[in-house]
Formats: sequence, C-alpha cells, structure tokens
Amino acid sequence: MNPWHLEPLYMAGRLLLALILGGLIGFERERNSSAAGFRTHILVCLGAALVMLLSAYGFPEFAGEPNVSMDPARLAAQVISGIGFLGAGTILRNGMSITGLTTAASLWVVAAIGLASGAGFYFAAILTTIMVLLSLWMLNAVEKKFFSSKRIYLVKIHAVRTHGVLNDISSLLEKQGVVITSVSLEEDDRKENSEDLQITMSLKLPKALKTFVMLDELRQLKHVAGVSVE
Repeated sequence: MNPWHLEPLYMAGRLLLALILGGLIGFERERNSSAAGFRTHILVCLGAALVMLLSAYGFPEFAGEPNVSMDPARLAAQVISGIGFLGAGTILRNGMSITGLTTAASLWVVAAIGLASGAGFYFAAILTTIMVLLSLWMLNAVEKKFFSSKRIYLVKIHAVRTHGVLNDISSLLEKQGVVITSVSLEEDDRKENSEDLQITMSLKLPKALKTFVMLDELRQLKHVAGVSVE
C-alpha cells in the first residue's frame, strides 16, 4: 500500500469519527452552559482531524521528489499550540474567581482526539473520549460534594450610602461563617443618585451554608436594595 495515499471512504470515516467524538464531549460542556459548547467542540475536533489528514496525505505528488522530506506530523503539530488561542478565550476572571479552565482543557484534548482520529488511531481516540467524559461527569460530582467550600463567589450588593451599612453586611456574613477575601466600593452607575453604592465582595462560603440563604438574609438588611451573585 502507498503510505501517502488514503481512500476517500476511509478519509470520510475518520472525519465522521472526529465529529462524533468531539460532539460527545461538546454535548457535556453544553449541558454545563460552558462558553465553548456542542458546536465549538465539534468544529475543533473536525478541524484537527482534517489538518492531520492534510498533513499525512495531502501532498502525495511530492513524496518521490528528490530533496523532499515528508513529515506527516509537521502541520498537525501546529494545532496543539494554535488551539491555545481559542482556549484562552473561554477563560474568564471575576474578582478572585477564575472560570473556563475546564472548557479550555476540553478544547485542547478534543483537538488531540481529532488529530488521533485523522491519523487513524481509532482505539486511542475512542478510549480518550470515554475517559474525558468520565472525568467530566464523575469529577464534577466529586467537586460539588467535597470542594464546594473552596469556591469563591463574587457578590454585588446595591445599598444606600449610610453610616454603618458596610459594618452591618460584614457582621451578618461573619455570623454565617462566610470568609470575606476582598471588598470594593463604588458609586452605583445604574442610577443618577449619588447616595447609591455598589459593594463588590469575594466570599468563601462554609459547606453547610446555601447560597440562596445568604442572599435572602442580605436582602433583608436595612439600606440594601438588591443583591446578585456570580
């Protein structure tokens, strides 16, 4: 067999496999409302598979030429570094909290699955997809159960500028066992009234405290007009 030629049927099968495997991981990310979801993962995986096919089989006419060195991995290797730009776009920072790292990692591994599919490493591509899905499903449940207290919440409180309002808020949070990691104050730009304040806090909640309970008690404080959490 000619190592630089691949039948169209096999080529279509590799692309279809990349579409399916990328779609499975993308579906899981879509269910978690990630920045990169179903279609993005499919496109990344399919594009990586196409680049792998192009790198390995796209230039057969030059294989027998003198002074020509064929390297099937050269073009495909650029996918690994290039996918970093797309992954970086899914990472967001809200105060002390950083989100999107898991989605960025899933895009990177989906690109690798696409390359494996394009190269014909079917078993490795399928097995990696299964392991990724198990990691995302199982570790997500483990993280919620054991590490929820380490999550940092960004809470925005809209209040009236009065003496002692910040002290009332911090006292309530301390009674609930909430750890305040950072606080910032600024005028509420939603209204023209200069007496309105927006207080932004980064908080660590104890395991036993539910988020909605904390928000409900904050809303009941005097001079607090509204509360939102990220």
